[in-house]
Amino acid sequence: MAFTKVCSLDDLWEGDMEMRPVGKVPVLLVYPEGGEIHAFQGICPHQQVPLWDGKFEGTTLTCKAHEWTFDGNTGEGINPGGCTLAEYKVKIEGEDVYVDVEGVTPTFAAATGEAITTDK
Repeated sequence: MAFTKVCSLDDLWEGDMEMRPVGKVPVLLVYPEGGEIHAFQGICPHQQVPLWDGKFEGTTLTCKAHEWTFDGNTGEGINPGGCTLAEYKVKIEGEDVYVDVEGVTPTFAAATGEAITTDK
């Protein structure tokens, strides 16, 4: 798979997050305040809860289930530390945002043996 258009810059404002599927891969786009657009796995590594149901405040992403928090600029775990969200490549051409999910495997804290996907 190559880069896939997921949205336009008008769809994602600074300080926002959006879930956009790339094929069957749920991708969470985040645009941290003062930063750049990033694309992370859309599922929390803890108990596979959709991260797009959580909160994104400034630069911090919080999962709704157990309030695991992640840095919106790096995907690194804040609480707890040591758990990092898988990040996908982002490319912006003109007003369009593209994501490439090829070769990136989501991370999970609990070994379930399977990746979570969506048909949305």
